[in-house]
Amino acid sequence: MKVFKFGGASVKDADSVRNIPTILSRYQEEELVIIVSAMGKTTNALETLTDAAYKQGQETDEIFKDLYNYHLEIIKELFPDQNHDIYTHLDELFKALKMWLVVLANPEREHPYDLYYDQIVPTGELLSTRIISTFLNEMGLENTWLDARDLIMTDSTHRAAIIDWEKTRQKVGEAVKDKISISQGFIGSDGSFTTSLGREGSDFSAAIFANVLDAEEVVVWKDVPGYLNADPRYFKDTVKLDKISYAESIELAFYGAKIIHPKTIRPLKNKDIPLIVKSFLDPEAEGSVIHNDLSSDALVPSCIIKKEQVLISISSRDFSFIAADMLHHIFGIFTRHRCGINLMQNSAISFSVCVDQSTRLQALMEELQEDFRVKYNDGLQLITIRHYDKPSIGRLTENKEILLEQRSRLTVQMVVK
Repeated sequence: MKVFKFGGASVKDADSVRNIPTILSRYQEEELVIIVSAMGKTTNALETLTDAAYKQGQETDEIFKDLYNYHLEIIKELFPDQNHDIYTHLDELFKALKMWLVVLANPEREHPYDLYYDQIVPTGELLSTRIISTFLNEMGLENTWLDARDLIMTDSTHRAAIIDWEKTRQKVGEAVKDKISISQGFIGSDGSFTTSLGREGSDFSAAIFANVLDAEEVVVWKDVPGYLNADPRYFKDTVKLDKISYAESIELAFYGAKIIHPKTIRPLKNKDIPLIVKSFLDPEAEGSVIHNDLSSDALVPSCIIKKEQVLISISSRDFSFIAADMLHHIFGIFTRHRCGINLMQNSAISFSVCVDQSTRLQALMEELQEDFRVKYNDGLQLITIRHYDKPSIGRLTENKEILLEQRSRLTVQMVVK
């Protein structure tokens, strides 16, 4: 059995959906579990829609209409008969979406924002998998559509749910019976409400299915030829890494590489399941393999740039040392506000952290200011170079001011503006 994951770019329009049977035709003898993300930029639009409803913004109806029409146009191209059942599925999903938006827009809403987020944003995956499953059946590729909310069991930590592995293993094992099964990435359930596994969590979903089913391999279909040493949107001279280790992939994902979700690797390493990154534009090409072999990890520098960063400097009011007890208090504040730290550095009386810009920062800094002096710089970049050398550092920091730098044997990180 193989587990395939198709990301948003690979299913962004009708032509992209038509490409999937072409890819699957190369695996006619295989049992497949196919995990699909939301189409194109649907998740971004749903997040914007969620924020607009929460703030009772007037643009809610326009965003909703654009989303509906985007999916409707794809369906019209794939299913010209407008009496087809897929049109009913589309209307039902958007009706449920509308209901949650109305509830969220009510100032007397009874649940936290993150719970509503998890009821609204995963609509994208439900839409994409319904469309693709139905299209594959029309093309003679019989498959079973599975609702991940019935399979991926989690706790109630909305937007970052933790997997209940035993329940998930049982549910998935009972449900996956046919030659081709299709389900959603990113989505789980706590038994009462939909939960999500974190932004870009569809890779993690594929790894969960692979782990509990003891799959032969996971193939992630991307719009790049494999695992590149840098983001081709920012670098012209990228190099494809033909083979890298699980450990190296985890490090790169931790530092912000977008090719694979950070949580994806562990479930695969635990079962020694290789992950292959291939191009849906050139499915016959070799791609990249992530596995146990460490021998190719240091051949070229890998560069990661995270934009929209905030550097926060925290210092004691009475010149007390930033010791273990004070760090424990600071970390507790970050944990309560669910704000991850990308880089940290401390001196005798100050502690600096680099974090992603987010709506949570204002409340975070307000609580920090109750006990500490707090200064910050925003609009920064965090540059990480794995297996760095002098030319790569010089090229990436040219004409930039370095506000904070940290080096180890293998990695350099710099906060710059």
